[in-house]
Amino acid sequence: MLIAAAPCKAQEEKENKEKPATMAFGPEFFLTNDSDHFQSRRVSVEFFPAFENADRFLGFRLGDYQYKQDSWRRSGQKLTFLARNIETRTADGGTMEAGVFEQGGHTLLTLDGSYRISPTKSTAVEFLVTRDWVETPKSLDRGIDFTFVGVAVDQGLGSHFTLVGLLAQQYFSDGNRRDHGRVRLIYQPSLDLGLTLQARYRTYRSTHDDVDRAYFNPTSYSESMFAIGWRHRFQGWTASVTAGLGNETINHDMSQPTRLLDVSLQSPVRGAHVFRLGAGYSRSTTFAGPSYQYRYLRGEWIIRF
Repeated sequence: MLIAAAPCKAQEEKENKEKPATMAFGPEFFLTNDSDHFQSRRVSVEFFPAFENADRFLGFRLGDYQYKQDSWRRSGQKLTFLARNIETRTADGGTMEAGVFEQGGHTLLTLDGSYRISPTKSTAVEFLVTRDWVETPKSLDRGIDFTFVGVAVDQGLGSHFTLVGLLAQQYFSDGNRRDHGRVRLIYQPSLDLGLTLQARYRTYRSTHDDVDRAYFNPTSYSESMFAIGWRHRFQGWTASVTAGLGNETINHDMSQPTRLLDVSLQSPVRGAHVFRLGAGYSRSTTFAGPSYQYRYLRGEWIIRF
């Protein structure tokens, strides 16, 4: 939920003249699977009655969800209102996805939003909120949801260093609460290469010890990670890769290695077509064992008319 690397100013292309708002539509998908044999699939159709570019639009998304694990199956539908107003050069502005999500006889008003401001040239503050289902079979059966609220601060330390911190609380509908803290130190050895070296640390504490194995819930969790990121722009397209190795500690006694890999590709923000593709992999611990692996693939294609 935090920006992985500061924008490479030397690679910023000149902004094209804005076109007037038009309509747009297109497909979107999000696929996941993990080593516990849990799979999710979201296939959606999006419609934008007002679309200026990929950072400024109003629209709707109608999504069909499918979940499965071994013999367990579940389906759901979600209608979402989409709004985005971001300054491409600075990343300041807001984005919101507010929807109605029905699955298994349970209905939830969902929300995923953020708002970022830059009080100074070297400081940015971002406010975050997310409300959604907890996506495990037992949690979906019981209709357990969560609300995550937090604030993140990006502080530039000279030309090559950025310090990012986050404080947040996560409220579960079963009465559990998690207090989150995250910090990230980002170093750019060269402002022209798009390369970053990142030292990351995150931790949380849960107020409830027992959630009847509805979801992974250690009393305390922490992870330290070293990551390398690369971001490159070519003819308006943006490609990025982040890879990390770390170590997690669960309840102050069990320690395990962790891994992370994320790749993404995005077409120019302004254009008749907007294309996004991303994929990721992570390895950590869950209640099923220390070698939990999670993979995802997502894509979006927006066509203006």
